Amino acid sequence: MADERNRTPHVAILPTPGMGHLIPLAELAKRLVDQHDVSITFVVPTDGSPSKAQKSVLESLPSSVDSIFLPPVSFDDVPKDTKAETLISLTVVRSLPSLREVFRSLIERTKLVALVVDLFGTDAFDVAREFNVSPYIFFPSTAMALSLFLYLPELDQKVSCEYRELEEPVRIPGCVPIHGKEMLDPVQDRKNDAYKWVLHHTKRYRLAEGVLVNSFMDLEGGALRALQEEDSGKPPVYPVGPLVNMGSDGGSEGSECLKWLDNQPHGSVLYVSFGSGGTLSYDQITELALGLEMSEQRFLWVVRSPNDKVANATYFSVQSQKDPFNFLPKGFLDRTRGRGLVLPSWAPQAQVLSHGSTGAFLTHCGWNSTLESVVNGVPLIAWPLYAEQKMNAVMLTEDLKLALRPKVSENGLILREEIADVVRGLMEGEEGKRVRNRMKDLKDSAAQVLSKDGSSTKALSEVALRWKNRALT
Repeated sequence: MADERNRTPHVAILPTPGMGHLIPLAELAKRLVDQHDVSITFVVPTDGSPSKAQKSVLESLPSSVDSIFLPPVSFDDVPKDTKAETLISLTVVRSLPSLREVFRSLIERTKLVALVVDLFGTDAFDVAREFNVSPYIFFPSTAMALSLFLYLPELDQKVSCEYRELEEPVRIPGCVPIHGKEMLDPVQDRKNDAYKWVLHHTKRYRLAEGVLVNSFMDLEGGALRALQEEDSGKPPVYPVGPLVNMGSDGGSEGSECLKWLDNQPHGSVLYVSFGSGGTLSYDQITELALGLEMSEQRFLWVVRSPNDKVANATYFSVQSQKDPFNFLPKGFLDRTRGRGLVLPSWAPQAQVLSHGSTGAFLTHCGWNSTLESVVNGVPLIAWPLYAEQKMNAVMLTEDLKLALRPKVSENGLILREEIADVVRGLMEGEEGKRVRNRMKDLKDSAAQVLSKDGSSTKALSEVALRWKNRALT
């Protein structure tokens, strides 16, 4: 038995801060354990106590998946307005001494063959190399964003101005051309530390022995074909998606909204949510509320306190408040009672999107939310807020035709009339019908690639086989 355990490949997974990174890594871990007899330890860097959400995701994993929270790092010396990408990267860098200790202990007890980090975790590769462990990246976003990451060091050399000042769109290999201002947030200010960190990581991507990406060929064929072209120094890319949470995540908290959905007509409800980190300004919440009311469509809205400064105010923490709805327009809840349901902060999204009454999703275009929609065949309204979400929105509307996107007015707000038009257009209009049909086809493709002989299943098997062979040496 001891000999058997020594030959089971063991993989350390290091998620960087953000639930959007942890959730797909947890799904990856489940699949590796279920299908490939790989044992896993999550090694989680932190800057404080683990959140309830983190603990809940990790506790739901199979028993052959362990988790270790590293001692929290301090940010006392870091300015208050530091960007998320810098904080995420610093959390990893400052955790490397603790990671080294964990590796020593894992090497003694297991056949540790690989370290998997997500998009901003490449500094941990130094520790992997010290212990002769293979470094891998799991890229939880689009193949388009991965293509940009691998191209960014070259683009950085070619372009001297800010990308948003370029007159011509940026041509990312294999992707729909994209205007510089739609590229991901941290590359919008090249003097900022966040850009320097992104560039630092992208240069280190070539140190990986492989990159697993949470996408699949029918969804992002152009980008994936470009990524898989032979290129000296570029690591092999494995499309293993869609990895999404399909399980029950409702519990008693989620039952109210699921009961409400049970009583609505099939495909009639617009689900509105901006993910675990998204926030809107006070004025924008007012416009959204009145736009939903004007549309006369049924809706289920997960609403959070407004934040007039940043769009990702709850990225590191979810805030709660005594009266969760006091910022909504006067009389809005009464006027929409029965047709709309408003929830504070959270809903069991996996169950909402798989519910028969859910007919569309107004989303911030976070990649986990997008993939959950694809898997359930739910068409989208694209409302990007931060990170790479504008890039995702361009791809979803212009390239894949899976979403409608409301126009932003001159004052920077999406106005109520525009919201009402787009909502009605998706729920009842001809354009909505086309988007819905396209999404149905992709739902079938997503099921196919994850089946026993599907392309994503095969890609993951190829990686697992490499790890098993390393365990035998």
